[in-house]
Amino acid sequence: MKEKHFIFIIFLLISTTLYSQILKPVKWTFSANKTTDSTANLYLKATIDKGWHLYSQTIPPDGPIPTSFTFVKDNNYQLVGKVYEPKGIEEYDPNFEMKVIYHSGTVTFIQKIKILSDKKITVKGSLTFMCCDNARCLPPEDIDFSFNLEGYAKTKPGNKCDTVSESPNKDSIKEAKKDTASVALVNSDNSDITGKGSSLWWIFIAGFLAGLAGVITPCVFPMIPMTVSFFIRNTEKRSKAKTQAIFYGLSIIIIYTGIGLIISAILGPSFINWLSTHWLPNVLFFLLFVVFALSFFGLFEIVLPSSLVNKSDKQADKGGYAGTFFMALTLVLVSFSCTAPIVGALLVEAATGEVIEPAVGMFGFSLAFALPFTFLAFFPALLAKLPKSGGWLNSVKVILGFFILALGMKFLVIPDQTYHWNLLSREIFLSFWIIIFTFMGLYLLGKIKLSHGSGLPHISIFRLILSIFVFVFVIYLILGLFGSPLKTISGLLPPQTSSVFKNISETAPTNRNKFNLCEKPKYADFLHLPYDLQGYYDYEQGLACAKKLNKPVFLDFNGHGCAKCKEMEATVWSDAEVLKKLSENFVIISLYIDDKTTLPESEWVTSTFDGKVKKTIGTKNADLQTARYKINAQPYYVLLDTKGELLVLPKAYDLNVDSFVNFLEGGLKEFEKRSEKIKKE
Repeated sequence: MKEKHFIFIIFLLISTTLYSQILKPVKWTFSANKTTDSTANLYLKATIDKGWHLYSQTIPPDGPIPTSFTFVKDNNYQLVGKVYEPKGIEEYDPNFEMKVIYHSGTVTFIQKIKILSDKKITVKGSLTFMCCDNARCLPPEDIDFSFNLEGYAKTKPGNKCDTVSESPNKDSIKEAKKDTASVALVNSDNSDITGKGSSLWWIFIAGFLAGLAGVITPCVFPMIPMTVSFFIRNTEKRSKAKTQAIFYGLSIIIIYTGIGLIISAILGPSFINWLSTHWLPNVLFFLLFVVFALSFFGLFEIVLPSSLVNKSDKQADKGGYAGTFFMALTLVLVSFSCTAPIVGALLVEAATGEVIEPAVGMFGFSLAFALPFTFLAFFPALLAKLPKSGGWLNSVKVILGFFILALGMKFLVIPDQTYHWNLLSREIFLSFWIIIFTFMGLYLLGKIKLSHGSGLPHISIFRLILSIFVFVFVIYLILGLFGSPLKTISGLLPPQTSSVFKNISETAPTNRNKFNLCEKPKYADFLHLPYDLQGYYDYEQGLACAKKLNKPVFLDFNGHGCAKCKEMEATVWSDAEVLKKLSENFVIISLYIDDKTTLPESEWVTSTFDGKVKKTIGTKNADLQTARYKINAQPYYVLLDTKGELLVLPKAYDLNVDSFVNFLEGGLKEFEKRSEKIKKE
């Protein structure tokens, strides 16, 4: 493969010699900005012609020439960290027969420096880059650059105020984002969405697909029959029902696009975290689901107060759609606990000042989210004409009641984990589900009759088949009582660390990677890793240990309420090769972004992202992820060297085991390369 790529590049260099003399698809401009008296950002901006692309700094071996930067050493300044590069587009490149990362349109690289002189200084250097279109590549090109800057005014080297971070500040990141050609929209709890380029169409499509995924989440799907029931009462006036159905869909779009961005801009991502992890909304959602389930069982009927209905009917021309808007708002509020992680990346963009991109993405999301509800509300008469007593509709409602009751328990799992109540172990949760689905199976067989139901003269083939599936599922749940991982539903269950049984598939020795620990981890009395892996739950403590052991860091942004995190652990982490690499080659730092444990006041931090004081383990970890990596979605895996610098591009939710192994191996190779370089120096 190496020889093939070498010959290919040589051929391109020869065949494009004439082109390279006249084609200049990439134009570079350079500017600098002092961020404090003693620090500055150097901006290296590439403007790329349409159809062409510039390769990233991170390119696999045997691939195209990566973009690289070299700075002339000078005693008047000091480089801080590496050159920052916005997230690029990862695609298969037919020119090199591999996946590569590239930029199109415009992209701004940023190098942060520390000024060590009070005189005017000049920062000189050069860059190397290679660009291609879909059919050809131009030879690598070298460009010289220089920046002229004023020296510091008041501060001197070594002063406390000279301490700088290794990353560009928030304003410079925002500036670079205006020029970057791609926007990352990654969901870690319910989906994994990545925008392709700066095109708003791609952002809209990504949001639209996320909306479709949101409809089938546990918080949303049970709301569909309630929506239909609300509009059934308007079937006498068909035109009114249709108008209200349209208004219902528009209300969902307006609420999500408008209020969602307002919440993000004013309250920030911390409010989303509160809504999805705090005990109060989760307990309320659980009680709401119990009430809905009991209603579907026929215990009572949920209707709006008659006075409110009468008032709404009387004011149909002026404000008769208040009830419709209220139903839309209820749907948004109840479903937000499940949909918040999907739109989390969009809301982070809004909180950092970018408005157009998240607005388009949120519109796409809400449009797809509203379509099924609007369609069902548009034709409620179809369900109203079906027999209500003894018909299949009653059976559907009862079955949905069982599902709602079972899925509602998910809302109790989240606060139980985040607040460490330890009331709902894995066995207790499974026991409730076994009881619920056993009753569902008996109902399908006609062994349980409800007051509003009618007797079954015979059992249809469909009911028989469905009951068989239900009882098979019950047996599957019973296996979970004895340690089976139950991978297919792992995202809905309490973690296996809360189980009194060990995973029956776990045959490796206990206390994995215990030798990768330097001291007792903070919070290890209530935070645990799966498969008996050992690690840290505090970033500073874990990084210090990595430095001491000279091992790379596996940084795991996790969440007690993160269903996708549990899926990754059950499906990917459980793989023997993944477990071996994690336990032997890395210092694991698992940071829970939703843990409610209050920190000692000495460990409180003031966010550089939103300026607020972070007082709990979760808010501190969430702020670290958002401020440093500009994303608040989980799971999110980052491989770092002992200085806390990226080894390879981070990885989000991906159930492909081979891909995850390659991710770990890539980080290990880069770590070894850097270690060898340090030894030579």
